[in-house]
Amino acid sequence: MNIGEAAKASGVSAKLIRYYESIELVPPSARTDAGYRKYTEQDIQMLRFIKRSRDLGFSIERIKSLLALWEDRSRKSAEVKTLARQHMAELDRDIEKLQSIRNQLQHLVEHCNGDQRPDCPIIEDLATSHCAPLAIHH
Repeated sequence: MNIGEAAKASGVSAKLIRYYESIELVPPSARTDAGYRKYTEQDIQMLRFIKRSRDLGFSIERIKSLLALWEDRSRKSAEVKTLARQHMAELDRDIEKLQSIRNQLQHLVEHCNGDQRPDCPIIEDLATSHCAPLAIHH
């Protein structure tokens, strides 16, 4: 399969496939004599694995670990479960941070008249707040 066919079959864009190769998430594809990439069904399965992992929010580094575990037939499922639990804990922290941000914004919106006057607690808060930014890691 060429890269366009691989993209269609895997659901991963050709641009992302090339990117994944450049960061060595996937091995370089085989090439035709003319230099075009060619992909096997195994390559497509790996791309689908990566796509599903990304859909679940796993980082590239975690996906590298998951791919290694996927390819290791002597793996222990406990290792996979540990990685998934770590990711869930990070998601829980991110959800908590996002809920806090939403609550703060909701409070500001509720106190803004939204009328023709220039007074606006949202703008005032943005201009005067000295809080550290809430970082959300993925």
